Amino acid sequence: MRGASLPYATCPYCQTLILRQGLNVAEIGKVAILPFDVSPIQLGTTLSPDGRRLVVAGRVRWAWDGGSWNEWLAIADTGAQFWLAEAAGMYMLTSEWPQLLDQPEIRGFAEGRQITPGDVIGIEGRQLFASDIKLVECLGSEGNLPIPTQIGTRMDSVDFRSAGGEVLSLQRDVRGTTAWLGQSWDLASLKPGNLREIEGWTIPGEMR
Repeated sequence: MRGASLPYATCPYCQTLILRQGLNVAEIGKVAILPFDVSPIQLGTTLSPDGRRLVVAGRVRWAWDGGSWNEWLAIADTGAQFWLAEAAGMYMLTSEWPQLLDQPEIRGFAEGRQITPGDVIGIEGRQLFASDIKLVECLGSEGNLPIPTQIGTRMDSVDFRSAGGEVLSLQRDVRGTTAWLGQSWDLASLKPGNLREIEGWTIPGEMR
């Protein structure tokens, strides 16, 4: 599945961001050509965490003052959407939990309040601590996506982590606030297939 039902697509030839609404197609603007990086993930990579089958359909490159990272959109056979955040060889796989927006701390964030490092959110008896707080900016995108990715799009991004590996990502921009809950993973545990070949790196046999 390459995300044909997703509203936004980046043309791989001219980098035009396209909005699809029913039978209508509109050009939204241009996105940057993403620079080469050493990620083994690519469009069409398959993932099988906990027996679920996901296919990577799109990518957004986000930046902040200290660097940049990839967010890969992965689609399940059911059509459910997941984001796979990738930075320095580590991965976070999350799905949207809109019900968390009713929690007082998250509702306050949605209303414009700031979160500081060490702030705690309790979810289903687990404590997650704010560990990563950034104002981020979109560098570009590829593939099919559920969100617009014009160059310079900004959002507030806050990641929470628990001692057991659970992660919560809060994202706030002009369109509103979303909450994404999931787990930290290493690449092997995601059981990937169709990885990109990288010179000097041999894909382990179980990941091919």
